[in-house]
Amino acid sequence: MSTTKVLVTGGQGQLGVTLRQTVPEGLEAVYVDVDALDITRLEAVEEFVGRLKPEVIINAAAYTAVDKAESDEAAAYRVNCTGIANLAIAAAANKARLLHVSTDFVFDGTAGRPYLPDAPVSPLGVYGRSKAAGEQELRKYLPDHSVIVRTAWLYSAVGGNFMKTMLKLMAEREQLRVVCDQVGTPTGANTLAQTLWILAFRPELTGIYHCTDAGVASWYDFAQAIREEGETAGILSPSAALLEPVNTSEYPTPARRPYYSVLDKTSLWRDLGITPIHWRRNLRNIIAEYRSSM
Repeated sequence: MSTTKVLVTGGQGQLGVTLRQTVPEGLEAVYVDVDALDITRLEAVEEFVGRLKPEVIINAAAYTAVDKAESDEAAAYRVNCTGIANLAIAAAANKARLLHVSTDFVFDGTAGRPYLPDAPVSPLGVYGRSKAAGEQELRKYLPDHSVIVRTAWLYSAVGGNFMKTMLKLMAEREQLRVVCDQVGTPTGANTLAQTLWILAFRPELTGIYHCTDAGVASWYDFAQAIREEGETAGILSPSAALLEPVNTSEYPTPARRPYYSVLDKTSLWRDLGITPIHWRRNLRNIIAEYRSSM
């Protein structure tokens, strides 16, 4: 039985680590981060991909500092746009497929209903614009051998993310203010990783898919669930910080964020035969994983 060789960029991030933890049999995966491969340098990407000759590239590398991007636009575009073009060019030259992770931030959040994969993009800030530009580069250079997988509100037991930040702050403070009028879907990195591995075995699939857990929540809902599950798991005490819901206008940030960025996953679940997990159930699983690692 032949083994499919896969190159994973962003190997030290929370998605990269989760991909490493969940790699299935039948795949030989090589994980790199910026210290081993700077995707913003075309020559480096061409040399590395040409030498490794992977059949599939999973791009889990990204500039994700949403607020910092507003004052560091060039850096965001180098990673999220130029880097994707470089990977696509190298993939095309080596007849490799490219699975690229994108974001709900390519939408402006005004639709009021879940966004379909083919919905027009209209990003609000630099981060979203840089990710939308990266998608465009991928479709330009590798339209028939690539998949764009948009996700949202990603978290896991490793790396820096909302769940871990909330658990830390709730243990330290008496009260926290959390935005209640931005709505989306919390997504375990395990859900995204498993989806990407399935796609690695499905070379006939191309285009755009949306991948999150099932259900809908505000950031306040998510934080409240983290508090409850954290207490149940014994990470937080009953005296952990109380949560106060606030509107976005009361919690200004450099970058504008979409008010409603729920993604429609129907085509993904249908085409990949996936049975979705509700975000609250997955949160319980990931908090248990985090508890066991403490």
